[in-house]
Amino acid sequence: MTEVLLAVGTEKGLFLGLSYGRRDWAFTGPHFPMNAIYSIGIDRRDGRTRVLVGADSSHWGPSVWHSDDLGKTWNEPGQPAVKFPEHTGASLTRVWQLQPAGPEARGVVYAGTEPAALFRSEDSGETFTLVEPLWAHPQHEQWGEGFGGQGLHTILTDPRDPAALTVAISSGGVYRSTDGGASWAPSNSGIRVSFLPEEYPEFGQCVHKIAPDPTAPDRLYLQNHGGVFRSDDAGANWRPVEEGLPAVFGFAVATHPRKAQVAYLAPLEADYMRMPPGRRCRIYRTDDGGGSWRPLAQGLPEEDHYGVVLRDALRCDDADPAGVYFGNRNGELYASADEGESWRLLASHLPDILCVRAAVVG
Repeated sequence: MTEVLLAVGTEKGLFLGLSYGRRDWAFTGPHFPMNAIYSIGIDRRDGRTRVLVGADSSHWGPSVWHSDDLGKTWNEPGQPAVKFPEHTGASLTRVWQLQPAGPEARGVVYAGTEPAALFRSEDSGETFTLVEPLWAHPQHEQWGEGFGGQGLHTILTDPRDPAALTVAISSGGVYRSTDGGASWAPSNSGIRVSFLPEEYPEFGQCVHKIAPDPTAPDRLYLQNHGGVFRSDDAGANWRPVEEGLPAVFGFAVATHPRKAQVAYLAPLEADYMRMPPGRRCRIYRTDDGGGSWRPLAQGLPEEDHYGVVLRDALRCDDADPAGVYFGNRNGELYASADEGESWRLLASHLPDILCVRAAVVG
């Protein structure tokens, strides 16, 4: 029977759930109590499962930990894994993203940080080095700062080409590299902006999250600050895909691990009204690449609901059928074992849920 790991990062620690068959779950935690967990990576390469965690202590500061035994023990490098070089004049606020590269790039893990920067590890997350060309990009000094800070929160690697990288920055926009990070170009054509004088600037968009279609790596879905977009050319051009949505503001977007053109959103009413439209807890799914969206509500609360799903708190596992998971700032954790058709509450009264990851581990 399939064993699934569910990792839940909160404002006050990490919770880990294991399940055979995704019916009954056994949770442990909080790991790293009183640490805010903004990033989780699950690396299943090289015949083992490594869980990477970006933990942010209000006393000790941010750090990257890892476990090779599903959370029974944790290791922290003797020196900070992610550290800005002295010449940058910057210091690490937090690690927003931990993303293992594909199987063709053994040992490579990327980290996205605040202030917005990309770091690369070649030893499975033990040590990281700054990707200097992105930090030194001439547009860097003009990047804005989202309400949650200036974070590089999305890192996409191309399974066909380890030198192709896409990142998203709030509020800098989308940037792409085709040479392993040696050079970068903004990639925001078609993404509108409501808070700048120019509606379609070259950069400066407040991108909230991007998710790739695993069946077609050039197809990407983007939740923007006030818009939902799709690209069919790896981010070179974007177009809106909003028909059927009750609102176009939101943070999270996720994609199905195997089915083409299937994506999930958690809309919010507006940037000035950050709660579910109509006060109803709903996840929306498209089965046609954004041509239409429908609400998935079976098992979700019918009464007034105010929970916000943050950018990394909506994810799918890779089981069959795919499981879908989301957590909100009410501390509620929901799961679906049938691709979103029905839901059940796994946990409540957790601290604010910041990120969720799930994967088959056995």
